Order: sequence, then C-alpha cells, then structure tokens
Amino acid sequence: MKENKEIKENVKREKTREEKIKSWGIKIGVLLVILGIYFFVTPVKVFINQMIFYLSMLDLESLKQYILSFGPIAPIISFILMLLQSVAAPLPAFMITFTNAALFGWVWGAVLSWSSAMAGAALCFYIAKFYGREVVEKLTSKFAIDSIDEFFDKYGKYAILVCRLLPFMSFDIVSYAAGLTSMKFLPFFIATGIGQLPATIVYSYVGGMLTGGAKLFVTGLLVLFALTVFIYMFKLIYNDRKKKKSIN
Repeated sequence: MKENKEIKENVKREKTREEKIKSWGIKIGVLLVILGIYFFVTPVKVFINQMIFYLSMLDLESLKQYILSFGPIAPIISFILMLLQSVAAPLPAFMITFTNAALFGWVWGAVLSWSSAMAGAALCFYIAKFYGREVVEKLTSKFAIDSIDEFFDKYGKYAILVCRLLPFMSFDIVSYAAGLTSMKFLPFFIATGIGQLPATIVYSYVGGMLTGGAKLFVTGLLVLFALTVFIYMFKLIYNDRKKKKSIN
C-alpha cells in the first residue's frame, strides 16, 4: 500500500516536471521567434525602431506627421504604437492619445485610444502571466515592480482604477503587476476599462481642441499632475514600510 502511494507520488512529480519543461520550452520558443523576427527581418526592425524613436521624441507634431504618412492605415499604425508603448513601459501613452484626437477628431480619437490602450493592458497582463516576474522586471525595472507590488497589495483593483484615471501616463507597470498576482483577467479588464474611459474622453477632447502653445502648456500641466500622483503613491508605500518596521 505504501509502495503504491510512493509510486503514484513519483509519477505525479515526474508528470509535473515534464509539464514545466514543456511550458518553458513553449515560452522560450515563442520568445526566440519574436526576437528572430525583430533581429533578422530588417523591415520589421526598422519599423519598430522608427516607432520607438517618434514616441521618445515627445513631439506631438512629429508623431502626427509620422502616423499620417501611412495614409489609409494610419489608425492601425496608431493602434500598434499604443501596443508598443504598453510593452516598452514607460513610453508616454498620453502622446498617442493627444495625437489621435488631433488626427481623427476627439470622438473617434477617444475610441481608438481607449480600445488600443485596453489591448495593450491585456497584452501586458498576459505577458506577466505567461513569463513571470523575471521577464517583467527586465521589461520595466525591479524597483518599479517592487514599489507597485506594495501599493497593489494594499489597494488591489482600486489601484488599477486610480492609475487608469490618468490615460496620458504609462501605467503599464500596473498591468504587469496585476498579471503577477492571482487576479483574474476579467476583473482586471473591467477595472481598467472603467477607470480609463472618463479621462480618455476628457483628454481626447482637450487634445482635439487645443493647438500650438496652448496644447504644449496643457501637456506640461498633465505631466506635472502625473508626477504628483506618482509621488503621492510612493509616499503611501514609504509610510507603510515605516509603520511595518516600527511594529516589527
């Protein structure tokens, strides 16, 4: 009886080990395919590098002209840009939101910004679920993930709601952090959608109405507001740490 139990446990352990090996084999295979396409398919590499360059310039007019250069498929390019900034956190999402409003009108710009940001959030969530913490820390930073972890542990889905209320900021780190927890995709997706929608509409409207120096001024204010929110978040985390140390 005891021998049968040990045999069953050994078989179970072996099966678990084989499943882990198979799972990691798939993960590594997918990653190698993606890297292979990027490094060895020159048009893809040039295309992605160009997108990163225009995002990193923080120049609304340059980004606008780049998207317009693709003609009829400009909305698709904007969608891909949002996905790229989602994965390559913390590139600025608000630049794309403003640009979409200027190019497609504030209504359709808001629809495009919201839907593409939702797709980006889902992508980050599943990257975290699929590859785990080590890969996520390489895509973002260990410090950022550790800090968000504590905020996320304390406020859970409410942390997502707070972050998504600021669509001009890159809160993809929160999407990654959510994917590292036991949170299911649907609650995450709903919280993201609800929190992100109002501000996307507001800032799309602002982005569509303002021009020139006024738009630059408002952009500066939004960045300042975003930094203020981040400082507040990290202050909460720091205070919590001090309380825990004093208790211990």
